[in-house]
Amino acid sequence: MSTVKESIEVDVPVRTAYNQWTQFEEFPKFMEGVEEVTQLDDCHNHWTTKIAGVRREFDTEIVDQLPDERIAWRTTGGESRQMGMVRFRALDATHTSVELVMDFEATGPVEQAAAVTGMVDRRVKGDMRRFKEFVERRSGETGGWRGRVSPA
Repeated sequence: MSTVKESIEVDVPVRTAYNQWTQFEEFPKFMEGVEEVTQLDDCHNHWTTKIAGVRREFDTEIVDQLPDERIAWRTTGGESRQMGMVRFRALDATHTSVELVMDFEATGPVEQAAAVTGMVDRRVKGDMRRFKEFVERRSGETGGWRGRVSPA
């Protein structure tokens, strides 16, 4: 498995950053290569991605979610294998650190090439920058889910 880490400071309160991240169906607006995310229930999402012309569909499960602190997930079906966590930390009343750590297995030649050449790292860095722009240019989050998901 390969690991990618990225963090960014966003100029919004931690509640706003966290709430926006819980709006998984909005991810295609700032994540390159993500065509669609369908939220199936509070803990499960179905993803459709297209990267370098290769379309993948997979499901994820939220395994730990604590409002304003973290969201952790893992894949449960499909061709992609990954798990990760995004953490939120208030820097002050109007600034938040958002840190993403993701472990993934490159399953095909395109994914393997992307991992080796650093394309995945660059993509995640761009996604985090676009999340910053997305959440800062709005007057508030597009929604939010504040439920707790406890690890099994």
